[in-house]
Amino acid sequence: MTFYDEVGGQAFFADLVSQFYAHVATDPVLRPMYPDSDMKGAAQRLQMFLEQYWGGPTTYSEERGHPRLRMRHAGFHIDRVAHDAWINAMRKAVDGVEIDAAHKETLWGYLEMAAAGLVNQAD
Repeated sequence: MTFYDEVGGQAFFADLVSQFYAHVATDPVLRPMYPDSDMKGAAQRLQMFLEQYWGGPTTYSEERGHPRLRMRHAGFHIDRVAHDAWINAMRKAVDGVEIDAAHKETLWGYLEMAAAGLVNQAD
């Protein structure tokens, strides 16, 4: 059984991403990074990516190719302030979903590592 299955599959990741983007929508640092016309698309891409990463459907790669996270985020100014805003929004989302402590620790470890790797601007 994969992590994806263990945490509740599509329903879990849909809830996580929905809660995350609810925080993005009101964050003064993150909100300007998302055009109004692409909020839904961004949420869909994040959900597909996370589902695939954690052992779910491979829809992300089928539709978009290799994730190439750094390349896909290169056009965004991601400094420590943006990183911290993203981490804060994701922390609230993770705290808002039902997940046991061991899975939460595993998920959070990945999210922190991935966020740190996307910083592309010096402070």
